[in-house]
Amino acid sequence: MIGYLPTYERKSKVFQEIMKAAAKEVDQEYVDIKSLSNQLLINTATWGLAIYEQELGIQTDINKSYEERRNAIIAKWRGIGKVDKNLIQLITESYAVGDVSVVFNHAITIYLLGVNETMIGMKDLLNSIEEIKPAHLRLQIIYVYITYGELSPSTYGDLRSFTYRQIKNHDF
Repeated sequence: MIGYLPTYERKSKVFQEIMKAAAKEVDQEYVDIKSLSNQLLINTATWGLAIYEQELGIQTDINKSYEERRNAIIAKWRGIGKVDKNLIQLITESYAVGDVSVVFNHAITIYLLGVNETMIGMKDLLNSIEEIKPAHLRLQIIYVYITYGELSPSTYGDLRSFTYRQIKNHDF
């Protein structure tokens, strides 16, 4: 900011101190604006998650990780509309790491496909689906893994860059 001053004022101690103080304020404003803009996107929101949760009627639990809270918000947003296979798939994918397959007939069956895949917030997923599904439909979740015997002669290391479906269908 000193560069904007006339040359004779740039050497003034008074103006230098004023510019240092102003620079601190401008820097803090930049940090505040960046923090606010992070709250506009679910994937980067932190303190703004409570606002999203309140608007969607989700109980705020600060003991949960940001990722768990984000998943619940995304699932709630996706859970608006007709309850069908695609909606259940979208909600499950917001929680699952890996491939998901949903069968929707006399029950809702969710297949979590993958080797060493993890699920964040299983209880929240179940609550999200229970909240929107018709009461007469049963919900079941099935974990599907590939055994080492099915991979022969390949090793897990050889296949780490492929998805579960590619491996299961031998598309590698």
